[in-house]
Amino acid sequence: MNRKIKNIFTNGAISPAFIAESIAKHSSKKDIGAHSIFLGQIREDIIEGKTVQAIDYTAYEDMVLEKMHEIREEIFLKYDLTCMHIYHSLGIVKSGEICLFVFTSSKHRIAATEACNEIVERIKSELQIWGREIFNDESHQWKVNK
Repeated sequence: MNRKIKNIFTNGAISPAFIAESIAKHSSKKDIGAHSIFLGQIREDIIEGKTVQAIDYTAYEDMVLEKMHEIREEIFLKYDLTCMHIYHSLGIVKSGEICLFVFTSSKHRIAATEACNEIVERIKSELQIWGREIFNDESHQWKVNK
């Protein structure tokens, strides 16, 4: 397949307008029968009495992009997808805002849905992306993925 490495990173939150535009652009593709979308949103968790106000994301970018490229290739081989789009925030994303947008399309729903789910799980388990939870008292701690 040899697709080129794509930059999945965006600075700050992923806007609802960007998500809507991404969906709208696919209406001209008449061979698509299904889309699956995952949106990761920052929760306003309360941890030890402190409220999460934001998460500050950092990554070892070159290593992440290389690994994400491998994952993309494997997913395209495993599922009959028409297209796949992945965006992950870097920097500060406030609670209530979107930090991860995964969008898969295919002729049929099962391929789109299963591929989307697998991508999200692999992003969480395999990519070197770290989130520092920033609390309402301006203290912070490193987030543990669950």
